[in-house]
Parts: sequence; C-alpha cells; structure tokens
Amino acid sequence: MIAEETHLKGCFILKPSIFEDKRGYFFESYNQKKFEDILGEQITFVQDNQSLSDYGVLRGLHFQRGQHAQAKLVRVLSGKVLDVAVDVRENSSTFGEHVAIELSEENKKQFYLPKGFAHGFVVLSKTAVFSYKCDNYYNKASEGGIIYNDVNLNIDWQLPKNKIIISERDSSLPKFETTEL
Repeated sequence: MIAEETHLKGCFILKPSIFEDKRGYFFESYNQKKFEDILGEQITFVQDNQSLSDYGVLRGLHFQRGQHAQAKLVRVLSGKVLDVAVDVRENSSTFGEHVAIELSEENKKQFYLPKGFAHGFVVLSKTAVFSYKCDNYYNKASEGGIIYNDVNLNIDWQLPKNKIIISERDSSLPKFETTEL
C-alpha cells in the first residue's frame, strides 16, 4: 500500500498493491496494522456504511460535531465519484480549504479523512457503490453540514449544475461561514 498525505494534514490517499493475472486481481483492502503505521496512531472503526447512487447524485457536505466526530476511510466498490473533504478544524492552518480526489472501481484508491472534516461526493458514472468505515457511531443530534455550492469554498464538482441531484435536506444546508462547527 502506498500512502500519500494531501495538503490537508491528516488526509491520506491510499493506493493498494494490486496483484493481477489472467484470473483477475487481488488486493488487501484493509489491514489495521499497516493503516495505523501510516497514520502513526491507533484507530478502531466501529461502523461500515454503503450507498448506491445514480449519476449526478451529490451527497454532502456532512460532518459530526464534538464527541461524535468521525474519522472515515472511504472507497468506491463500483463506478466513479469525485470525493471531497473540507477542513472544518478551526485551529488548522488549512481551515476552510478542501481537497477533491477521484475514487473509482478502476483506481481502487481509498481516502482517509480524520475527525474535523466535512465530507461529500458526487457520482460521475452511471451508478456508484460507495463504502466507508467510521471510527464513531452516527449521532443525529451532532450532525452538521455545509451547502455544496458555497462560493467561498469554490469546489469544482466536475458536473454542470443542472446535472447535480441533491436531497432537500442537503440543498438547505448553511454556508460555510454560518455553519455551526
């Protein structure tokens, strides 16, 4: 596994070592010891989530506050998405900055977001199956979010605005500057 830290401290892109032959491929999608060696800290995932979405579906930008904050390890099992993390750690030198990476069944990359990041993705293929591990349980009272098209964040979602499908809940999220962190 090759790990590359992004410009947002603590966010890593993970590229697996893939073994291919005429039968197909094999790779280790998760190894706790290797993962913790990369991070330099111990982490225990307690919840796995999976979603299926159609082309243009945008989910996010979501986060959990306080003691319910979540670190996530995300990947795409089928299809292709643009995955986005926004730094919402108020004392961070990259507060308000984001990173976007393409995750797909072809590249098999994973993306690790530590606690303190808003997260979202948009589907770039006909459909996508998205999977993520969380180190804390979801808590409805602690959920927060930021509107996906906040001009101050300036995220290029790589789709025309008229192709984006967003839930009513996500379309009413506040701007970054007015979000309760």
